[in-house]
Amino acid sequence: MDATRVTEQPTSFERPLGADPADSRGALLRTPTPPRAPGAAALPAQARTGEPPSTPGTTAPSGNDKAPVSNGPEHAQPSAAAEADTHRPRPVPEGIPPQPGTESSAEERRTGQGVQPGRPTPMRRDGDRLRFVGAATRRIARGIDLDEIVMGLCRATVPTFSDAILVYLRDPLPVGDERPTGPVVLRLRRTDRIPEERDTEGFLPVPGVPEPTELAELSAVTAELCEVQPGGALAEVLRGVRPVFADAPAARAALPELLGEDGELVVPTGQRAILAPLRGRRRVIGAALFLRRPERIAFEADDLLVAAQLATHSALGIDKAVLYGREAYIADELQRTMLPETLPRPTGVRLASRYLPAAETARVGGDWYDAIPLPGSRVALVVGDVMGHSMTSAAIMGQLRTTAQTLAGLDLPPQEVLHHLDEQAQRLGTDRMATCLYAVYDPVSHRITIANAGHPPPVLLHLGGRAEVLRVPPGAPIGVGGVDFEAVELDAPAGATLLLYTDGLVESRLRDVWTGIEQLREKLAATAQLTGPDHPPPLEALCDEVLDMLGPGDRDDDIALLAARFDGIAPSDVAYWFLEPEDAAPGRARKLARRALSRWGLEELSDSVELLVSEVVTNAVRYASRPVTLRLLRTDVLRCEVGDDVPQLPRLRQARATDEGGRGLYLVNKLARRWGATRLSTGKVVWFELNRG
Repeated sequence: MDATRVTEQPTSFERPLGADPADSRGALLRTPTPPRAPGAAALPAQARTGEPPSTPGTTAPSGNDKAPVSNGPEHAQPSAAAEADTHRPRPVPEGIPPQPGTESSAEERRTGQGVQPGRPTPMRRDGDRLRFVGAATRRIARGIDLDEIVMGLCRATVPTFSDAILVYLRDPLPVGDERPTGPVVLRLRRTDRIPEERDTEGFLPVPGVPEPTELAELSAVTAELCEVQPGGALAEVLRGVRPVFADAPAARAALPELLGEDGELVVPTGQRAILAPLRGRRRVIGAALFLRRPERIAFEADDLLVAAQLATHSALGIDKAVLYGREAYIADELQRTMLPETLPRPTGVRLASRYLPAAETARVGGDWYDAIPLPGSRVALVVGDVMGHSMTSAAIMGQLRTTAQTLAGLDLPPQEVLHHLDEQAQRLGTDRMATCLYAVYDPVSHRITIANAGHPPPVLLHLGGRAEVLRVPPGAPIGVGGVDFEAVELDAPAGATLLLYTDGLVESRLRDVWTGIEQLREKLAATAQLTGPDHPPPLEALCDEVLDMLGPGDRDDDIALLAARFDGIAPSDVAYWFLEPEDAAPGRARKLARRALSRWGLEELSDSVELLVSEVVTNAVRYASRPVTLRLLRTDVLRCEVGDDVPQLPRLRQARATDEGGRGLYLVNKLARRWGATRLSTGKVVWFELNRG
């Protein structure tokens, strides 16, 4: 629910015991008048133990009549006479006790006169109030978020305790021990009242112009925002913490400040309104106003204790809900920053991913995935799983993911990356265990190199619909130490789809990991059959279909899923040469590039490509001692890569007017769509891209 909106929700109808089922209003109980046979003596009202009947002159029940038996403190039983009614009362929802209608009121004891027929009676017994407070606080405590707690307070009190309620909360609500700056502002969070459709006797006005004095349309006549003035009457009442009657001098001065100019009209005269501050663990966080209609019995002094209990439990629940909301927000932000916001779009491969936490209460975990572009149009695909799904697991996962990205930037082989990750996990602690699978895909050679560290094997879905569990060495988990990892190189044909996942997808308390892997393989094969043998299934839809295999009891762990569709680069779209590090190399590079562009029908790019290739090759042969490589790739863009054996990366700088060189990268930066330089274990690669016409 939006915190800025004010909602007025008719309360759910909770009929107390002994109420007439035909009374649709059900909020204001009348003293029941059970039917009796003509000439029969009236039965006495139920009296307390050891007390005489409240109405003199009535005959006592016969010895055959048995007193009602109580089922416990949660429910009150109707009298024996009430059982003769053809309409049996329904049990009270939530265990909230009714206002007893069979007892004499305080006014009757003071004046000796009976209660007028049809007039509601209050809760007077201490047991009634205790049962009501117990049931109401349980209903309030059942809520886990702010809206549920506020709604629980409203539904528990209307109509059993009051006819209407207004709940004000601080805006914004303070979190924990933080000290809010600025003035204290209260916002009307929710109003609740007896619905008009329940009112069958005209106590509420018909729809039309609202009547403030009849508690109708509370939000229309009360102020939505209230700024608490320091030293004002409202501040004094809130500082006092204890509930007060609205006709008390302090509350009478505070209500106009809280409700606004017209809001005071909704407050009935007499002790029919209670203003209760809502105090959390550290400070007052709001206020609740309980209202009764003029026709109803006024609040008693003991009702202040009831209001205090309701306000205290509600405030503590709101305080905890705010803290829980902040923790959930931190968890979401942590998990969001730990995982890639968007996947890259490397050449020759399409990517899709999914992540599911273990549960709503454990939104962070140690599962991660990543796709890292590498030199030579390659891409590294990574998926890992740290033990547990907690903040600690997420923090360790973040460190390992950062380490993997750094090692990938060095263009190390997959087995070397896992070896360094294992060393990093040992430095983090003795019990920092994780599984990881690291794969490098080359779209030019249509090959993939995979190294595994105790992770479930990937599944390759071929274009024809055959799903294959790849045989890769299992290896030991990261963090064990002293383990040699092994890499394998496999074919990655165009149109195939590689699926990397964590064990939460295939393992649960209902099935072992290998049974889950077989079910995953069958699910992929069945999904591929829907699109035919010549068309692979769409990646996003494929990921959704894979997650649909999870049953109700299969979510025991986090799930990370990374799918890669191999498109590859056709050999006819690749041009590759070796150039000796000599002065004639730039001129030869220009001729080779012009010839390749003519073959591809990209002559309009010849001038730009020749200029940029000449500048990059000139810079490479100036310092290289081994042959320089030149490669052109035609995809959706034209990509040029120049490699040499010098590890130092070039830096873009502004050349002075007297400098003879230093303008090559400046021209590349101005003319190219993108450019960059990557350090390799054998040197470096400088690349740039140009848009095709």
